[in-house]
Amino acid sequence: MKKTIVSIALSATLATSALVSTQASAVEGLSANVAASSNYIWRGISQTGDEAAISGGIDYAADSGFYVGTWASSLGGGAAEVDLYAGYGFEVDGISYDFGYIFYGYDSSIASTGDSDFGEIYASVGIDAFSFGVSVLAHAEWDEDFADDIYYTADYALDVEGLEVGFHAGYYDTESSYDEGNVYDGYDLGVSLSKNNFTFGVNKHENTNTSVYLSYAVDIDL
Repeated sequence: MKKTIVSIALSATLATSALVSTQASAVEGLSANVAASSNYIWRGISQTGDEAAISGGIDYAADSGFYVGTWASSLGGGAAEVDLYAGYGFEVDGISYDFGYIFYGYDSSIASTGDSDFGEIYASVGIDAFSFGVSVLAHAEWDEDFADDIYYTADYALDVEGLEVGFHAGYYDTESSYDEGNVYDGYDLGVSLSKNNFTFGVNKHENTNTSVYLSYAVDIDL
């Protein structure tokens, strides 16, 4: 799971977040990915001021369904985000389940006051081409308690003659004091088209302008 630059949400699910990339699995479940995007959008809001971003991650997935990984992205102005996550995914009677924990780490230059690191627990269920998920605030370095922020997602993906088409809808119910003006609070919608490692998408949050992005992702055998 990795965060997507195009959301790019996932969750990463994880994801969370949002960059679209195919997983490499050359060495005993170990995989890596590197990507570039014209914008890094998370839950409908640009994290780079509508500027380009470079990202990459390393993941390990065991046959048991357990996985762990890290993902990092540039944020502009010399700032960076580094995420750590672990979870467990499995399937029962054709329905897939996934749950885990993700830590979002930021350097201090992106916050005007105070710290901005936080963690979430997440869970999702997949039925055919549909997936539904929820991410719940676990802790934060600002004044906020467990479950003060909750993000709900619904996604649908289909293949049209080799073109992967994705539809996303999310709703962020947040009381965050860090989110000045509560700009993240509300719904976000997205549509993406992916082929040959390229992804083109459109994303709209109810509190921001519509964003159009293009990303390219490659896999690295480890």
